[in-house]
Amino acid sequence: MKASQKSLIKTRIQDEIKEARKLVSELEELTQPIAPDDAIGRISRMEALNNKSVNEHLLAKTQAKLQKLESSLKKVDQEDYGNCRSCNQPIPVGRLMMLPEAEKCVNCA
Repeated sequence: MKASQKSLIKTRIQDEIKEARKLVSELEELTQPIAPDDAIGRISRMEALNNKSVNEHLLAKTQAKLQKLESSLKKVDQEDYGNCRSCNQPIPVGRLMMLPEAEKCVNCA
């Protein structure tokens, strides 16, 4: 992989990390406990609890993606970055631009 391609991917990773951190912060606010004494109706409370559950799931997925992105950022300057973890073939640059945390090529994924 060319140095210019790695530079583009590194910038993409950094942008994705910023977005993921912002989303994590927002989701942490949305997943705060819902007080039982809030003056909302029973149906509205059930909806709030359901939304909280959905946001908790999204928060966990976003935190996992953030960890993968941070790991990729540490590896991007290494010689073997961009090679599939399974077959050791180069991962297409287009895939790495779309999913900078990808560790496998399409065939192995």
